[in-house]
Amino acid sequence: MAREFEAPDGHGPPAAGTSPYPVEEIAAAWERERPGIPVSSIGIVTPIWQLAKLLGDDRRRLLAGAGVDPATLDLLSVLRRSGEPYTLTTRELSRRSLVTAGAVSQRVARAEREGLVTRRPGEGRPRTVLVALTPAGHELIEATVDQVLGREAELVDDLTPEQQEQLAGLLRLLLQDTQRRLGDDRISQVGDD
Repeated sequence: MAREFEAPDGHGPPAAGTSPYPVEEIAAAWERERPGIPVSSIGIVTPIWQLAKLLGDDRRRLLAGAGVDPATLDLLSVLRRSGEPYTLTTRELSRRSLVTAGAVSQRVARAEREGLVTRRPGEGRPRTVLVALTPAGHELIEATVDQVLGREAELVDDLTPEQQEQLAGLLRLLLQDTQRRLGDDRISQVGDD
């Protein structure tokens, strides 16, 4: 895959001011080198990979400037979206974050050290742990989510609202079908640890 991001002559990255190695050229090269090989997916999958890289890198830069990592943002976002009192069990955090219990435990421990969340035993159920957003965590997520969602809205605003809706619908269908075919309904955030 890395070679698809090189200049068409195969000598390093594209020159400044030129576009990346075009998807059509990748497909044509495979058709030439391996006649009959299915290449229709290249025009879909390659731009998705490229967009994921660009969007993930941009989000990480924005978050670094705000002093928060993607995993912490995800944890705080899940708690904030849950509504008052902004408290969930670690099991529910794992389900809503689409990451393992171990990953949630690491995220919670890091955020607790930073004063962004607290944790306490659940009532009436052994081994249940409740995680709550602190005032500092609430303040951080309020400021950060505005920056993240505002930036991402800017990045797609050249598409009309109708195009955005159509693309979102097509991506949802592709994701659901791919999950079904692979037997894997897990989804993680791009750029998470």
